[in-house]
Amino acid sequence: MTQYSIVTDINKCVGCFACCTACKAVNNVPIGSFWNKVLRIGPNPKYEGANYPDVEMYYLVVQCQHCYKPECVAVCPTGASQKMADGTVQIDKEKCIGCQFCVMACPYGVRYLNEEERVVEKCTLCEQKIAQGELPQCVAQCGGYARFFGDLDKGIASFMGPRGETVAEALKAYSDSEVYALPDVGNGPTMRFIMRGRKWQG
Repeated sequence: MTQYSIVTDINKCVGCFACCTACKAVNNVPIGSFWNKVLRIGPNPKYEGANYPDVEMYYLVVQCQHCYKPECVAVCPTGASQKMADGTVQIDKEKCIGCQFCVMACPYGVRYLNEEERVVEKCTLCEQKIAQGELPQCVAQCGGYARFFGDLDKGIASFMGPRGETVAEALKAYSDSEVYALPDVGNGPTMRFIMRGRKWQG
C-alpha cells in the first residue's frame, strides 16, 4: 500500500513562506486562498511560569492532511472527493457541485470554494508533479530545506528533501517521541512533523 505524505522538520522551518508562494504559483491558487498555510505557534513559555525572554515559538505548515479515513470523502454526495491508490485525497471537479459539505467536514480548515469555478479546491500534493517523479512544489522550493516527501508506509526516514537527501541523512538522529501529527479526530492525518527540544503545541 502507498500513502504519500510530507514530513516537516520544525527546527529547520524559518517561516519564509516560500512553500505557500511556490504552491500558489504552480497551482494557480486564487488570491486570498491558500493550499498550505504557515502558522506561527507562540511565543510560549519554555517552562512552567517562564516569562520573556524565556519564551519560544515555531512555524507550522498546515495543508490537506491526505487522511487515512478522510471525512471529506465520507460526506461528499457526488463522489467528487476521492481517496486515491497513492493515498492522496483528490477532487474530481467534473463531479463537484460546490455544496461545501467537505469544507465543513474538514477538521483542519484547508478546503475552500473557488468562487469563480464554483468548485472546492485544496492541496493535491502536486499530483501532476509526483506523477512525473518530481517533488511537490512546496517541498522542492523549501528555503530552509525543512520539508521532505515520501511514502509514509515505508517510514519517514526514507522521505526525500529538496537537496536529494533523505530524512535519515538530513536529520541524523531523532526519536519516535519527536514525531508529531495534527490532532486525530478519527480521520487519521498523515502529514508528520519532527521537532526536537521544544514543546509541541499543535
